[in-house]
Formats: sequence, structure tokens, C-alpha cells
Amino acid sequence: MKPILFAAVLLAAPTLAHAQSPGLEDTCALVARNFEMVKSVKVGIVQSFPELKPPGVRMTYSTKMDAAEMDIRDTIECQFETASAPFKLVKFCLGSTCYSADEKNADRLRRFEEAQSLLAKPN
Repeated sequence: MKPILFAAVLLAAPTLAHAQSPGLEDTCALVARNFEMVKSVKVGIVQSFPELKPPGVRMTYSTKMDAAEMDIRDTIECQFETASAPFKLVKFCLGSTCYSADEKNADRLRRFEEAQSLLAKPN
């Protein structure tokens, strides 16, 4: 009997960068928290782009704090006027629905204005 050799193939999981822009990332998580009307959100994967114009963040989150990593699937994308404080939110998208100051839909415009107002208030 000949021994069978198995080649082990290791697939490297994509590495996630540590907070590249903690202020932008925290502010985007705050937008998600305020929009969902919960005390906190569990953040999953975060990608931040402080070097782009406009600077932005894309992340997954869950309103369930005990959610397993594979169950954190809600997404939010935030764009800001600048990459440094004070941050001014210019657009955010939850899933495929976006909210911004130039929104034609009155309800989405209202949600955007609410997000800006909540960010302007002390936590």
C-alpha cells in the first residue's frame, strides 16, 4: 500500500486594516446607530478611505450585539466633507438606499437632515 500525500493549501483570509481613520469610522457607526435607533451596533468589516474625495467609510454592522461574525451583514457607507474633525456628513447609504442633501425624495431628505442634526448634538 502506497501512502497518499495530501498537499495542504492554506488560503489567506484578506487582512483587515486596523482603523485607518478612527474618527470617520466611529462617526459612520454613530450614523448607523442613530438611524437604527439602538444604543449600539456591532461593527464587522470596516474599510475607510480618508484619502479619497470625498473621504468615506464602508462597514458591515448588526444591531444584535451577540451576532456571530458571519451574521453581521447590514452595510452602511458614509461620505464626509473632510477627513478631519469636525466631520460633516454629506451622504450615507444603508444597503442600496442613499440619503443626501440633494435628495429629491422628501422622506430620504428628512432622514439625512435628521442624521446631520444628531451628529451635531453631544452624545
